[in-house]
Amino acid sequence: MARSRSNIFPPEEQLTLNDLSKGGLFGYDSDIRAQYGAVCGIDEAGRGPLAGDVYAAAVIFDEGTVIEGINDSKKLTEKKRELLFDEICEKAKAYCIATASIAEIEEINILNAAMLAMKRAYEGLGMKSDMILVDGNKLPPIDGNVRTVVKGDATSASIAAASILAKVARDRYMDELAAQYPEYGFEKHKGYGTKAHYEAVDRYGLCPVHRPSFFKKYYAQKNG
Repeated sequence: MARSRSNIFPPEEQLTLNDLSKGGLFGYDSDIRAQYGAVCGIDEAGRGPLAGDVYAAAVIFDEGTVIEGINDSKKLTEKKRELLFDEICEKAKAYCIATASIAEIEEINILNAAMLAMKRAYEGLGMKSDMILVDGNKLPPIDGNVRTVVKGDATSASIAAASILAKVARDRYMDELAAQYPEYGFEKHKGYGTKAHYEAVDRYGLCPVHRPSFFKKYYAQKNG
């Protein structure tokens, strides 16, 4: 039975690693779960790239679930992320991966689009959580008890799991785009602004999956 706990922390306060006991990433979540109820972790992937949708994921674990090797997705090898992706999907009580489109990024900007993807991920879980932990320092427009956790993907197991799901799902999506637009090398840089990516844009121009607003400064500098 879900429990309502609407006044756990002041709205402006952020959770940090020192707020609770330091029993590792799963211990961090376990401490929160013991005090407040079900915990959901949310993270996004793809705010920085020059192309493609932005992704987000939400994950809820049952108490007692532990997955060895869970960590910030950026600290893991691609092979390890892929293995953990399947294990997270298998062992999570609930999870959801959601996106915001390139058109939405262009219309409302990348930050708001990332927040929208997070909101969609949480709402797609099919269940509510007593505490919703979001990586970073920005609150998405989610109806519930939402708190930010700075460096959350290295602090909370549920946030770290969400970061892995979002990262792997987005990388797979960029591989699909690479098959459609092979001249840009999306399978290598995943849309980030590498030298090779900019060289491809200089040669072929922007394609339909690029984010035009991300190139305004680049073209302004090129044109003097």
